[in-house]
Amino acid sequence: MSGLLERIRRAQRTPWHAMTPQAARAAYTAAAEVLDLPRARLQRVEEIAVPGGDGGPRPARIYADGSDARPALLYLHGGGFVIGGLETHDSLCRQLALRSGGAVVALDYRLAPEHRFPAAVDDTWAALDWLAAHGAKFGLDGRRIAVGGDSAGATLAAVAAIRARDRGLPLALQLLITPGTAAHADTASHELFGNGFLLDATTIAWFFDHTIDRHARGDWRFAPLLADDLDGVAPACVILAECDPLVDEGLAYADRLRAAGVAVRLELYRGLVHDFIKMGRALKEAGLAQQAAADALREAWQHHDR
Repeated sequence: MSGLLERIRRAQRTPWHAMTPQAARAAYTAAAEVLDLPRARLQRVEEIAVPGGDGGPRPARIYADGSDARPALLYLHGGGFVIGGLETHDSLCRQLALRSGGAVVALDYRLAPEHRFPAAVDDTWAALDWLAAHGAKFGLDGRRIAVGGDSAGATLAAVAAIRARDRGLPLALQLLITPGTAAHADTASHELFGNGFLLDATTIAWFFDHTIDRHARGDWRFAPLLADDLDGVAPACVILAECDPLVDEGLAYADRLRAAGVAVRLELYRGLVHDFIKMGRALKEAGLAQQAAADALREAWQHHDR
């Protein structure tokens, strides 16, 4: 990992916080899969549109290694609510579909600063609600649904799991990969790993400032660790990296879930950094984490079908 970080430093890429959001999106799209595994061939990769939180359509993409009806994972990409999209996480979504045997529905939710909080939250719920009600029209089993994501996408997934409980929508699993769960970047891991470990403190502040006003950050839909009650939410698979500024809040959220009686599978990858799961060309642990996520999905879908 240290050698890879040094190679990334030597590339001297312009940090996100030194760009406009639009330029950062273009740069991220161009570089996002450089370290990812090659895009796996699947029998089905289909562009669709799903309802967004504002009533308008949002682009989405279905991945499945077959044409028969399959359980589905609604996947929310990372990128600090500001960057990222269907192309930046295409390889990862293909791997999750291939390894789990289910379908993955990737959502292109609205991004800040053009669409500030809670636009992405609302898009996520609209897509999840649609998937449960209408997924069968697209060969998706609306009775066996999971929600997941990485980084900011994992935040959205955690929030969606809480809302699903409140709305009476049973989910098989919430897959939380290196999630952000706290309102402020003020844990020990933010201080320890806030510089030189890929995701730096200045970039996190840039993401936050573009997404939400400081006085509003205590809203649990931005910081699910602040939710009043986690009883009865979906079982969780939480995948964390030891050298990630977000690791402390990920651990804290897993602890809160367990304290609420929620079944939690926790995978902590030692010596690795944020976004490692998208570095399969360079890190064997990326493939191990992808397989762990897929195994958790498969087991949850099987159990949910009983």
